[in-house]
Amino acid sequence: MMLLYLFFFGFFFSFTGSITPSMLNMTALKISLEKGREAANKYALGVSFVVIPQVFIAVVLTKYIAENPKILQTLEKLGIIIFIFLSFYFYSASKKGKIKMDAMKSKKENPFLTGVTLSVLNMFAIPFFSGIALFLDAFNLFIFDVIPVISFVLGAVIGSFYILFFYGKFAKIIQKKTGELTKDINIILAILTAVVAVLTGIKQIF
Repeated sequence: MMLLYLFFFGFFFSFTGSITPSMLNMTALKISLEKGREAANKYALGVSFVVIPQVFIAVVLTKYIAENPKILQTLEKLGIIIFIFLSFYFYSASKKGKIKMDAMKSKKENPFLTGVTLSVLNMFAIPFFSGIALFLDAFNLFIFDVIPVISFVLGAVIGSFYILFFYGKFAKIIQKKTGELTKDINIILAILTAVVAVLTGIKQIF
């Protein structure tokens, strides 16, 4: 029964943690609008592939990270630099033109590799899953044995895939609902990454 609980917790926190607009799911939306749902699904697979080692690392190092908060601070500082760079990148990309739903641009780009790359750059995944593991452990709902950890990781990976899958599947509906905001997804991505960098910087100061 505990294995089922851990699978559910992994799925639930991974899925709900990515519902709000972020770099990863907005990129899924962007790819779906530009290249179609199949490409968006490949992107989601790429992201999910990297989530596997990220969750394993987070769980294995949870107790050690809890005893050494400087590790989290180092990850966050590195994340600031990366998100500032990404913000400039997406802003520059937005100057090249808006997304056209009927255009199949950037055919040379591999959606799977794009997912892998952005997921690797997501420095907040490990602290996030580590925090979830610590939270569950505080209520005696987490077991650090191999099989329970695998169950949790599996749930987290599937949860990550499905939230991106839904963003890709309902991309046009989301685009219609949000109107002008999604006519230039790169601007949204630039703003999101900049906000994350600023908030993380403020956290470091205080």
